[in-house]
Amino acid sequence: MKKIQMVDLQGQYSLIKDQVNNSLQEIMETSAYINGPEVQAFQKELEEYLGVKHVIPCANGTDALQIAMMGLDLKPGDEVITADFTFAATVEVIALLQLTPVLVDVEPDTFNIDPEAIRRAITPKTKAIVPVHLFGQTANMNTIMEIAKEHDLYVIEDNAQAIGADFHSKEAKTYKTGTIGHVGSTSFFPSKNLGAYGDGGAIFTNDDDLAHIIRGIVNHGMYERYHHDVVGVNSRLDSFQAAVLRAKLPNLDMYNEARKKAAFMYNDYFKGQEHIQIPFRSGDCDTHVFHQYTLKITNGKRDALVKHLNEKGIPCGVYYPIPLHSQKAYVDARYNEADFPVTNQLVKEVISLPMHTELEEDQIELICKTVIDFVNS
Repeated sequence: MKKIQMVDLQGQYSLIKDQVNNSLQEIMETSAYINGPEVQAFQKELEEYLGVKHVIPCANGTDALQIAMMGLDLKPGDEVITADFTFAATVEVIALLQLTPVLVDVEPDTFNIDPEAIRRAITPKTKAIVPVHLFGQTANMNTIMEIAKEHDLYVIEDNAQAIGADFHSKEAKTYKTGTIGHVGSTSFFPSKNLGAYGDGGAIFTNDDDLAHIIRGIVNHGMYERYHHDVVGVNSRLDSFQAAVLRAKLPNLDMYNEARKKAAFMYNDYFKGQEHIQIPFRSGDCDTHVFHQYTLKITNGKRDALVKHLNEKGIPCGVYYPIPLHSQKAYVDARYNEADFPVTNQLVKEVISLPMHTELEEDQIELICKTVIDFVNS
């Protein structure tokens, strides 16, 4: 049996090695390192894949979120509602822009932001909602978009973990996550479902005017060299990363199907286990692309299980061990522990098992047997 890895980027590379190597060699020979043909081609190909009018590549996923908010011209003190149970980057950029983060609880099954918690958190100062499609699972965008329309709010999708997932609207239309709200963002960090070999990110929108503003922001506020029309940043996807992403993009659906197949194998092994709750899934699972395969261990053994797996050489992760409202940087007297019952329970129970495109059945069998034997001991 191969060594079990949390993410196997080497195995994935072997299938696209020639294309990646040839593209990188060509970039070095032409020296088109920034905004070269590879970046422009990737932008167009991703627009086509997502069915969105505008993709604006940038340097990383955190920048993508920040730039999306800058493009909407949110002002210091404006309130932005987002999930308490997610990675810090989502709230980090809100604070960096001197906006007011408003953290709310999540749903117990999907782990995504709870629309009813959003409703309760809206005030006259609320200007935007940031739903996170956590672990690859599509948030409840039908209700979120209804709430946003009712209160005239922007919706900024954090799609860093769910690229390629589908959203089914009430009008029976299907969209890719990240293209539903006013603007979406994603990360191309190497471990993502569509990952580069370094940092990278992108912003998506169907709004022509917003796209124009964002294109200036990513390039020091310039539309013409040395003419700075808006306050901007330096955040550009380099040609090397674009070349890697171009090689991977045609395989993204295949990658996501491989993740789903692995998730279904996990589910079969864990079926009927009293103290192990498998990830929620809807329908045929096209709304979940399993960036992570995350269990809930409900008998208080989660931390001991993490230690046991590490001792057995089986990697795992706890995403996330501390709620954002309890993080030192984001503690706020406005928050009441009673408002976060789901998040406060999840941080004690969740554990993510190895999930990537190269997982093999004998690896999954060993992982599951080890988990089941320990949890039931």
